[in-house]
Amino acid sequence: MMESLLRAGLEQWGLSTQNVPSLLRYGEDLLETNQVMNLTAITDPADVATLHFLDSAALLTLADFQNKSVVDVGTGAGFPGMPLRILEPSIHLTLLDSLGKRITFLQGVCNTLGLSDVACVHQRAEEFAAKHMEIYDIATSRAVASLPMLAELCLPLVKVGGQFLAMKSVDSGEELEAAKRAIDILGGSIIETKDYTIPGTDVSHRVIVIKKIRATPSKYPRAFAKIKKNPL
Repeated sequence: MMESLLRAGLEQWGLSTQNVPSLLRYGEDLLETNQVMNLTAITDPADVATLHFLDSAALLTLADFQNKSVVDVGTGAGFPGMPLRILEPSIHLTLLDSLGKRITFLQGVCNTLGLSDVACVHQRAEEFAAKHMEIYDIATSRAVASLPMLAELCLPLVKVGGQFLAMKSVDSGEELEAAKRAIDILGGSIIETKDYTIPGTDVSHRVIVIKKIRATPSKYPRAFAKIKKNPL
C-alpha cells in the first residue's frame, strides 16, 4: 500500500520514483521505532506515505533544491527534510531538533540508508542559528510554532537570496498577516503562498515562500524565552 501510494503520488507531481525503496525503509524504521519512542501520531502506513512523505515531497514541486544547502528546523521525526534528501540526493542537509532521541533515530536512519552527508544536530534552533548565520540556501520547517516565531528561528539561517519555506495549514491567513512585521525586520519578503492537495487524500496544505532579500540584524535570533514572550 505504501509503495503504490508513493509511486502514484510522486508520478502525479512529476517527481522521480527511483528512491521509493529508501522511503519505504525509512517508513519501516519510523513505525518500528515509534512503538517504543513517541516520534509520530501517524501510525497507519498509508497515512505515513501520504501525510508525511508526499506532504514533504510537495516542496520539491515549489522550489529548486538541486545542490542546495538545506536546514530543516524542528525536524521531529525527519519531516520534511529526510524525504527531500532521499528524493533529491544532491541536497546538502542539516536536520535540527532540540530532542536528542529524535536526532539519534534520524542518525540511525541515515546510517541504514547510507546518507553520510546528512548532519543530524541536537540543539535548540535559536542557539544553532546564532552560530550559523546566513549559510543555507533554504530553510524549511513543518513545526507547529507560530509563523512570527518560526521566522525568527529560520530566517537568520538563510543567506541573502535564499528562501524560507514554511509549511502551514490552508487557514493560516491571520498567522501570515501577524508575521509580516517579523519577516520584514528579519530581512525577508513574502513571495507567494502555494496551496496543494496531497495525492491520494483530500488533505490540503500551504507553503509560504519567503525570500531573504537583505541580511538579518545580528541581534536576532533572541533567546527563546524572549521570542515566545514578545514575538516580533
